[in-house]
Amino acid sequence: MAGKDASVIRSWSAASTRTALIAAGCLFFTAVAFGQTTPGPVAGPQRTGTTANPAQKLQVVAVVNGEQVTRQALAQECLRRYGQEVLETIVNKQIIMQACLARGVQVTDKDIEDEIYSVANKFGLSVDRWLTLLETERNVDPDEYRREIVWPMLALRRLAAKQIEVTEEEYRQAFDSEYGPTVKARMIMVTSRQKADQLRSMAVANPDTFTQLAKDHSEDKATASAYGAIPPIRMHMGDQNLEKIAFSLKADEISPVIQVGNQYILLKCEQQVPRTYIAGQNLPQIEQQLKQRITDHKTRVQSADMFQQLQAQAQVVNVYNDPKLQQQNPGVAAVVNGRQITVLDLSEQCLAQHGKEVLDGEINRTLLTQELRRRNAIVEERDLDMEIARAADAYGYQKPDGTPDIDKWLKAVTENDETSIELYVRDAVWPSVALKKLVGGQVEVTQDDLQRGFESNFGERVEVLAIVLSNHRQAQTVWDMARNNPTDQFFGELAHQYSIEPASRANFGKVPPLRMHGGQPSVEKEAFSLKPGELSGIIAIGDKYIILRCLGRTNPVVTEYDLVKDELYKDLQEKKLRLAMAQEFDRLKEGAQIDNFLAGTSQSGGRLAQPGASPASYNQPIMATPGSGTTQR
Repeated sequence: MAGKDASVIRSWSAASTRTALIAAGCLFFTAVAFGQTTPGPVAGPQRTGTTANPAQKLQVVAVVNGEQVTRQALAQECLRRYGQEVLETIVNKQIIMQACLARGVQVTDKDIEDEIYSVANKFGLSVDRWLTLLETERNVDPDEYRREIVWPMLALRRLAAKQIEVTEEEYRQAFDSEYGPTVKARMIMVTSRQKADQLRSMAVANPDTFTQLAKDHSEDKATASAYGAIPPIRMHMGDQNLEKIAFSLKADEISPVIQVGNQYILLKCEQQVPRTYIAGQNLPQIEQQLKQRITDHKTRVQSADMFQQLQAQAQVVNVYNDPKLQQQNPGVAAVVNGRQITVLDLSEQCLAQHGKEVLDGEINRTLLTQELRRRNAIVEERDLDMEIARAADAYGYQKPDGTPDIDKWLKAVTENDETSIELYVRDAVWPSVALKKLVGGQVEVTQDDLQRGFESNFGERVEVLAIVLSNHRQAQTVWDMARNNPTDQFFGELAHQYSIEPASRANFGKVPPLRMHGGQPSVEKEAFSLKPGELSGIIAIGDKYIILRCLGRTNPVVTEYDLVKDELYKDLQEKKLRLAMAQEFDRLKEGAQIDNFLAGTSQSGGRLAQPGASPASYNQPIMATPGSGTTQR
């Protein structure tokens, strides 16, 4: 991501790309997203007892200070941002649906509800709690979860099921892995054969040093920190050669160097653990569980392979991404094996999946447009060009002659943020320019601002050790101990033992040097009053208590003000401008009457009303305002 300017796209449009699949219950779909359902015997269900997506009914989706945002306008904005992404999901879903129809595979509403119950049960949750968790934590609507996640998963399982059979050999290997003998061992892993040979010679000469060698030399940090300890080695779980060697070792014996990929491994056997005894009456149940586990694994693998095969065999024409095909096929987004997906279908699905988040951005845009109109201000093309150039310059995208390299900047924004120049301008540049128009005359950089900025950015700083505590009584005790043993080392030990702030605790009190005007005036005042070796008083900041020990002062980075005056002025003006822009937008938002019918919220004059605003009065026939993107009631 090329700086904060580009990230504004996310905050203004609220349209960040969201992973469509939940790992739990559909692990093998992590690289595939599925879209629109199609009526028929294999289609995903609507949730029993719930209403359809409100976006499918409303003609008006929001009203901002009396100005309507229509469903049609919102659908267009969703299409603009997510059309290509959502089309891919719809095509994938269509491919699966057609395969189900061709092979007589059906997924019923009951199948879907049973699967949801099974997944929820695995996590020890009720169905309602599981669905609520998906909606609040993953922003996945229950109906969307049924249609776009569970249905494709079950459909592919059914398509792959006839090709799955658990062999006796697979069952035997699974049984040996679970209940067979194991090897308790320690490991050293390095990426150099020469180093592995050297370590083996040392370990063979003195096997008791293996744990220390693992700690000091193993390149696998997780096991090195545990002196080479690894989970028991089981049969049929990984590299066959490693397992064969491990099971051939005697207690305290060092293995030869074992190559696994580009790694070289040494094992020290600690114990050969015999197989687990299983009573005869328990064998049928264990066999059933293991075969089900094998079946589930093979189903995941086979389903993924099945989907790849279906994709490879499908004849897909992507009209949406080809301007020439768009002219030849008006209103068509894609054709899958001869069946059309219309642009209307695509926009409906974009709205269903992303309407709420995109609507937030459109409400913000409407607020700014209204305020610009009220003040007779206009955002012109040259304003947008100047803001893009400013952003390029601010983030170091410059040509050899020092002018902003706009082309390079736009390439960085669109490549790293996976957006288009059009969306970058609309969702990041335009709001910035609009707010600057509204607050530009209010921002002034004073001489005092420049002086404070110079001191903060280039002046001397105080190097300190710090202890942060949450209890005043404990702070007094720690302060007294620091006073009675006034050394840097002892203060650092106190910080390591008592400080509740992670950085100062881990670094024995060491924190970045404190500067003037850094945002903590009471701490700064105390720090700059100290001489090297002096102990501060107890500084109360909210519910925290801070103790400092002064180490000394740093030398000023720059001593001549005139050398940095112009750059400092530019920086301070931009910072003050950004702060004023944020404050102005907050003022507009808090003072607005906003009815958001998709979210079911309403606010008036800065106070939020109870959720559930009624859209009925706004969804009568409406007249469009030409060229406006919104409509008037």
